[in-house]
Amino acid sequence: MSLSLWLSFVAVALAATFSPGPGVLLAISTTLALGARRTLYSSAGNAAGVFIVSCVAVSGAGLLFSRSPAAFTLLKTAGAAYLAWLGIQQWRHAGQPLAHSASTHAGDGSRRAVFMRGLAVACSNPKSILFFTAVFPQFLPMQQMTGPRFLLLSLTFVACMFVSHVSYVLLAARAGARLLDDGGMRLLRRFMGVLFVLMAAAMLLTNL
Repeated sequence: MSLSLWLSFVAVALAATFSPGPGVLLAISTTLALGARRTLYSSAGNAAGVFIVSCVAVSGAGLLFSRSPAAFTLLKTAGAAYLAWLGIQQWRHAGQPLAHSASTHAGDGSRRAVFMRGLAVACSNPKSILFFTAVFPQFLPMQQMTGPRFLLLSLTFVACMFVSHVSYVLLAARAGARLLDDGGMRLLRRFMGVLFVLMAAAMLLTNL
């Protein structure tokens, strides 16, 4: 793979990862609820999910979702339901202080739970599978997709995703610490919950 082609892929990956989506929204909401450090586990889970999705796309299973309306509908319904559940949880726990969320609600704030939420959000987004199925062949034909080339593209995308998440997390952490009091933080976290539900509704309206 030539350097110029790889740089073109980096540009596409950065544009895709910096566009607000479920993973970015989860990173921001986790930062507001549990702090920037705990969000690293969410981003790690999201990265693992993105890698799994890229494997699914390259294996050919992505074609199943792109050509089967029933399979695509099932996946997007599951993803939308999960995002809606996250939004409801965000709303319910909006008034809890940071220490309370992190220490007494292990089911919501433990490292493992935060990691698994990031993983689930990445794996349940049908648009991710369609993205990899459509974009990878533009930079490397599937018949030329060797192991090292696949790892290069996948890990490049994961690295771009981390850059995106770190940027949003730092912005959210600074805004939360400097600009918001307890009441403002509660309102913002509830607003994030509403955004999760709206994103779930938008996912249901996604068509092949």
